[in-house]
Amino acid sequence: MGDMSNSDFYAKNQRNEDNHEAGFGCSVMELRSLMELRGTEAVVKLQEDYTGTEGLCKRLKTSPTEGLTGDQTDLDKRKEIYGRNLIPPKKPKTFLQLVWEALQDVTLIILEIAALISLGLSFYHPPGESSGEFCGAGGGGAEDEGEADAGWIEGAAILLSVVCVVLVTAFNDWSKEKQFRGLQSRIEQEQKFQVVRGSQVIQLPVSDIVVGDIAQIKYGDLLPTDGVLIQGNDVKIDESSLTGESDHVKKCAEKDPMLLSGTHVMEGSGRMVVTAVGVNSQTGIIFTLLGAGTEEEEKKEKKEKKVKKQDGAAAMEMQPLKSAEGGESDEKEKKKVSGSKKEKSVLQGKLTKLAVQIGKAGLLMSAVTVIILVLYFAIDNFVMQKLPWMPECTPVYVQYFVKFFIIGVTVLVVAVPEGLPLAVTISLAYSVKKMMKDNNLVRHLDACETMGNATAICSDKTGTLTTNRMTVVQCYIGDVHYKEVPDPGALPAKSMELLVNSISLNSAYTTKILPPDKEGGLPKQVGNKTECGLLGFVLDLKRDYQPIRNQIPEEKLYKVYTFNSVRKSMSTVIKLSDGSFRMYSKGASEIVLKKCSHVLNELGESRVFRPRDKDEMVKKVIEPMACDGLRTICVAYRDFSGDPEPTWDDENNILNDLTAICVVGIEDPVRPEVPDAITKCQRAGITVRMVTGDNINTARAIAIKCGIIHPGEDFLCIDGKEFNRRIRNEKGEVEQERMDKVWPKLRVLARSSPTDKHTLVKGIIDSTVAEQRQVVAVTGDGTNDGPALKKADVGFAMGIAGTDVAKEASDIILTDDNFSSIVKAVMWGRNVYDSISKFLQFQLTVNVVAVIVAFTGACITQDSPLKAVQMLWVNLIMDTFASLALATEPPTESLLKRRPYGRNKPLISSTMTKNILGHAVYQLIIIFTLLFVGEKIFDIDSGRNAPLHSPPSEHYTIIFNTFVMMQLFNEINARKIHGERNVFDGIFRNPIFCTIVFGTFAMQIAIVQFGGKPFSCQPLNLEKWMWCIFLGLGELVWGQVIASIPNSKLRFLRRAGQLTHKDDLPEEDPNEDNDEIDHAERELRRGQILWFRGLNRIQTQIDVVNTFKSGTSFQGAGALRRQSSTTSQTQDVTNVSSPSHVSLSNALSSPTSTTAATAPSTTGQC
Repeated sequence: MGDMSNSDFYAKNQRNEDNHEAGFGCSVMELRSLMELRGTEAVVKLQEDYTGTEGLCKRLKTSPTEGLTGDQTDLDKRKEIYGRNLIPPKKPKTFLQLVWEALQDVTLIILEIAALISLGLSFYHPPGESSGEFCGAGGGGAEDEGEADAGWIEGAAILLSVVCVVLVTAFNDWSKEKQFRGLQSRIEQEQKFQVVRGSQVIQLPVSDIVVGDIAQIKYGDLLPTDGVLIQGNDVKIDESSLTGESDHVKKCAEKDPMLLSGTHVMEGSGRMVVTAVGVNSQTGIIFTLLGAGTEEEEKKEKKEKKVKKQDGAAAMEMQPLKSAEGGESDEKEKKKVSGSKKEKSVLQGKLTKLAVQIGKAGLLMSAVTVIILVLYFAIDNFVMQKLPWMPECTPVYVQYFVKFFIIGVTVLVVAVPEGLPLAVTISLAYSVKKMMKDNNLVRHLDACETMGNATAICSDKTGTLTTNRMTVVQCYIGDVHYKEVPDPGALPAKSMELLVNSISLNSAYTTKILPPDKEGGLPKQVGNKTECGLLGFVLDLKRDYQPIRNQIPEEKLYKVYTFNSVRKSMSTVIKLSDGSFRMYSKGASEIVLKKCSHVLNELGESRVFRPRDKDEMVKKVIEPMACDGLRTICVAYRDFSGDPEPTWDDENNILNDLTAICVVGIEDPVRPEVPDAITKCQRAGITVRMVTGDNINTARAIAIKCGIIHPGEDFLCIDGKEFNRRIRNEKGEVEQERMDKVWPKLRVLARSSPTDKHTLVKGIIDSTVAEQRQVVAVTGDGTNDGPALKKADVGFAMGIAGTDVAKEASDIILTDDNFSSIVKAVMWGRNVYDSISKFLQFQLTVNVVAVIVAFTGACITQDSPLKAVQMLWVNLIMDTFASLALATEPPTESLLKRRPYGRNKPLISSTMTKNILGHAVYQLIIIFTLLFVGEKIFDIDSGRNAPLHSPPSEHYTIIFNTFVMMQLFNEINARKIHGERNVFDGIFRNPIFCTIVFGTFAMQIAIVQFGGKPFSCQPLNLEKWMWCIFLGLGELVWGQVIASIPNSKLRFLRRAGQLTHKDDLPEEDPNEDNDEIDHAERELRRGQILWFRGLNRIQTQIDVVNTFKSGTSFQGAGALRRQSSTTSQTQDVTNVSSPSHVSLSNALSSPTSTTAATAPSTTGQC
């Protein structure tokens, strides 16, 4: 192995490259085809082609025991030939693609079209000079030559603003995507794996593993590469991620040694030689296929879309119509929808609903505005002034109509809160970035916000509430209960020998105790912490476990029964020199003691262990230890004769009739910061429950130390058995009613299995007894916690002690395994919620005011006081900038002093409604005062009733400027949503907010002073500026007035943005696929269905009239036509091409269906 780097060695192999890649005995393709085999096929192939695993290792130039040398040139060479252990991610969207997506916004498209029409018309001059006088309002006013030429500016300015909005949106999406990719790579770097290199076991980032590495696998690992098992103990693999088979597959070197990437080790431990990495591994191959597949699918979809577009709305509407009539809709479609869209988070659901409500109102307002403007203009010119419509005047009139249309669209643009999704995204992305520093690695963005609503936390004990540093502090050996570690001399020699051997051999060889990193520090515990505690006990007895392990290396262990949640014990069999066998066993004391028939006495000799003795031992030894919060472990052994050899698979008989050596009490101290964190949770209205595998006394003792339970309170502490007895009926099924009697008082669930944990979480989530539905967070570290983590609203996995499987199932990874980090996650989650509410409060005030001003202004003065370009600027301030400013507020401790919002709380609280309406009233009074008497106050020309291309007036500039100033100061008011008085509190802790407020102010000065015609602004002098700022400052004073009004006077506006019960439980009814569709989409579809049905009825009536017209021919020809039409209709229902026969599938079930069916053939006559 040493001469890897010899240059002549390389050169020699370069020539043989054709038959074998660069000196290694097998090519990528050979290894790939080997990995495709399973079971005995694979064993045969290994024997024939490679002479077993030894031969495979030789060919890959690696040693089964010592691993690779770790020489850099060798590693690089392997990466070059066999590839790196990376699966290249999907290409991110380019900036241009994101720009294109942002351009798809409907309101923007409408604006673009309007602006283009406006541009086109501004360059068109009607022929003949004199025509102007006859075109009524069109020609009047102070329009000079220069102004007429400047008509194009508004159109151009609108286009420019649209470009700005699109670029800002695209940039936000791009940075979001970039952040998300950064997060992904951070998660990937987190995953490390144990590999043997140069006889040393080291932890490597998964991406550094190469073909030929010897990897150590253990319970809970997610295999990062393909490999062949060299040596294994009781290895069971969950291959469901690749094969879909849920049963665990037993693996052993003799029968089925193939291990595949992406599968989970559910039991056991062992070593494998890596044979394929990255894209050549089984997962990699699937990913590559998927990558290619999605591209092909996208192409297909594009083609289909084209076809669909030609078919018009008909084809699109077929789906809901079918399902509305109870016909079966396409299963595959359903799966695709539900698979791709994760269920919306609470906040997103509420926001979507709110956005739809606001959008509808905006659409109505803008439509009414346009209609009123057009009617007013038409009546004024053609009725009152009795002007004729002259052909040469048409462009002038059209220009007016386009102007009205632009005003209408602008009202819509301002009304639609497109900043909402942006605010959510910014707030979440910002929080996620900051949560990294608080040891929360967020895997799913919406988990962060859900955490703010959490009402219950089900936490593990070991490692989360405790330090996970196990030390043996008490033991019971040779009929004596030692309250501290005994002096080795005091123990019987025989017992001592058995104890040391048992602990040393019957524990994972990967578990070790290493010298401390720093001088005077505590020794480092590596591997399973309970086993570390026991090994520490061996060292405390002045003995060493390593020589014993060297004497019997892992390969020589005869049989290992690894620990799992069913056995709750671990046993190892070794063959003694005389051919007999000895089995060492250890596990939870009450479980192992039940299987003991003998016990070692004070001389180290075995005596009978009667049931009576067992009960006494439980009372006098185990319970006192447990009440001190210690975890009790029993160590035992059993001898077997070598002839005949026992049947090792008959577990029940093997793991029985044991001889107890000792019982130890292991202490795992509570983390010092946990009691404080739990108190914070309880103050914040969150119930903390402890779910642990330890016995009930230990669990209760720790729960009291943590502050989960307080003496004298009414609570439940039960174990798994009792829990199941209480919640299951006679048939053994879980009943929600029974569950509802247990969970509200339950605080500690001990000796629980992973299934119990899952049942508890599901029971709490599905419960409807509390006034609001519970939002549950769960922590887990073991492989078997996967289902509970998945089921919970938010799953926390442990970053240090957690297995890969648990991390995979979780939403947030705690990088320091600490409970107090969960409290920080709650704080950030609530902060996200509050940030969105702050933004909403600000946004809705601007919306209400801008829409009302544009609407009433347009109705009274035929022109919106705020011009289209100005509206777009306001839209930019309030959407993009405000969402940045208000969504990045840092959280404060005060967030933890209130109860969770829960699922049913409306998004806009009564305080917020009061603020929104109050500030809107103030702003409207100011603006209308300025609009109708402003010219008198400031002694300037009135800007009302100005003709089409008149220059910007000072009057309207003051209105615009005051409006923006009021928004700026109201943005400061919006920082507080719970009616606090001091709105400046902590304002300098948020530099982004300050920057944006000052930046917007500077931009406003530039726009007013130098914006000129594009922004319809006239420069203002200092005095007028002062007035504008003064009126803006009034917002802060008015804010204090509003804060003084008690909420009880405002009972009426409480329901905005509230999720109704119907939308509340999206996962309740699996058949109702509607929930996957946006609320907006659903409304649209409902409208379209009604529209099509209406059309269908009209069609039917026309048909009836027509057939009556044709009189007698009805019975003959009509019936024939009807028949043929009905048959063709059943075949052609999918490729209908006009709305008139879209509801055919419906028509069959309606009484008028026979006449409906003749529709296609008679349309020609109407």
